[in-house]
Amino acid sequence: MIVDHDTVVHFAKSWGLFYLIGFFAVVCVYTFWPSNRQRFRDAKSKILERDDKPCR
Repeated sequence: MIVDHDTVVHFAKSWGLFYLIGFFAVVCVYTFWPSNRQRFRDAKSKILERDDKPCR
């Protein structure tokens, strides 16, 4: 099978949207999974802990 530009363009136009929709669904499931809630809350609050102190 020869993979040229036209083949890649045809694949991207036909399956690229489904790939992006699937990727978006996986990211949303990971983000809103209940066991990840505490990890994201810790990340949200720790970013402010370093910036709250005055510079020396």
